[in-house]
Amino acid sequence: MQQINHTANLLKPEQRPSHPNYRWIVLAIGVIAQASFSIGFSGLPATSVLMRSAYVMSNAELGVVLGAMALGVTLSEILWGLLTDFFGDRRVLLIGLCSSGVVFALMSFIATPGIDRIPSYLLLGMCLVVVGALGGSVNSSSGRAIMTWFKDGRRGLAMSIRQTAIPVGGALGAALLPWLALQYGFEAVFRALAFICLASTAATWLWLHEAEGHPSAQPAAPARDERSPLLRASVWRLALASSLLTVPQIAVLAFTGVFLRDERQVGLVVISGTLIAVQLIGGALRIWSGQFTDRHANRRTVMRAIGLCTGVSALALALFTHASVTLAVGLLGVTGLFANAWHGVAYTEIAVMAGPRHAGTALGMEGMTIFATAFLVPLLIPQLLAVSSWPVVWGVIGVTVLLAVPMLPGGQTTKL
Repeated sequence: MQQINHTANLLKPEQRPSHPNYRWIVLAIGVIAQASFSIGFSGLPATSVLMRSAYVMSNAELGVVLGAMALGVTLSEILWGLLTDFFGDRRVLLIGLCSSGVVFALMSFIATPGIDRIPSYLLLGMCLVVVGALGGSVNSSSGRAIMTWFKDGRRGLAMSIRQTAIPVGGALGAALLPWLALQYGFEAVFRALAFICLASTAATWLWLHEAEGHPSAQPAAPARDERSPLLRASVWRLALASSLLTVPQIAVLAFTGVFLRDERQVGLVVISGTLIAVQLIGGALRIWSGQFTDRHANRRTVMRAIGLCTGVSALALALFTHASVTLAVGLLGVTGLFANAWHGVAYTEIAVMAGPRHAGTALGMEGMTIFATAFLVPLLIPQLLAVSSWPVVWGVIGVTVLLAVPMLPGGQTTKL
């Protein structure tokens, strides 16, 4: 106990919770926590070709496995949001990160292929559902911490930086996990993910504190509607529109490897490079969109514009699927970039709409609908592909995204 207290006291006076600059440490912890979860959630799909071979799976079975973590998040996200509002972000974040690390560690023993056994895809999928259900707590808890410590004029930027941890974590996962799987097998993959989650747990334990009584925890004005966001149609509209806007992001993330390998005979280096580029540049776009909407108070307008651009890009990919490899890869990348750019803006808007008392619940609603899409898309694409073709798949994705635009709440950006 003395050692823990001594380590916690290493914070400089200007970095302790009583000082406004401490909010940047909160943001850093939020980024680390979100990236830790994203390395697994967004990185494992980059191993899809290797996973399909190692576990001897069909495309349909692979879709089940790739959507399993998203299913876990979907089932638990609103509950984690409610618990975050009740118990506070620090406790919930610690529980989620630590338990996820433990499950990943167990998976390295019971859910990895060996010389004499190949685990069922159902066992692998069930383990990933549990990881998703536990790790989903990261979304609402880290988001609520950031929304609490940052005022509205900086919340878009701060939340977008936090959301950038998702593509950045995905890029790290796309670079690290396929290499580990190829060189050392999936046992090394799951042990690496366990280590990352447990290291993030330690950082959260040492440096993340609640904001009770801190000036930044107080809203600039009372919320317009104090009802639970679960009872408000406008909040549900934003959450459901976000689920449709997520479709191309998950499609690019989960099936870039299969699409480029099976349809265009592209190698693993180009596949990984495409995913890394989409994640990193997409992360930069998230930061830009957050800062831009903070300056111009136009979150809803920006979301509609991004939705239109994403839909058009996906439709163009449908038209030019069988054009040159360079053009197909380029359109795939552009679609992925647009699909990555809006998340921080949406999370900020829905939390501000709900007000500080219910921010965790609203973030849980947003996470639930987004991760429901992340679960369904890997299941549905193989089914659609079995009866059609990749141009049809990308065309359906483009139309789906365009349907989200009129669903978004109208009016001006919400302010507190």
